[in-house]
Amino acid sequence: MNVNGIGTGSISRIADKQSSNTGTSFKDIINDQLSKLNDSQIRADQMAQDFISGEVEDLHAVMIATEEARLSLDLALQVRNKIVEAYKEINNMQL
Repeated sequence: MNVNGIGTGSISRIADKQSSNTGTSFKDIINDQLSKLNDSQIRADQMAQDFISGEVEDLHAVMIATEEARLSLDLALQVRNKIVEAYKEINNMQL
């Protein structure tokens, strides 16, 4: 059994296949994910407000929602940083 690592070429081919199959662009994917991130932040905030007002008594659900929102934001920031680094690297290339 031959197991090959995923290189950058493989990832771009996978992304090309997905975008050609679904017809979605990189911009659409980013906008969709940012929308989901915003929804998770709003949901966590709403659950915390409901807990404070006494409408929700399940502290575990509030903490889980808050932690999911925090982790989602951390992931989004890391992806953004990688995109900025890649842009800077491409911008500094001499042609």
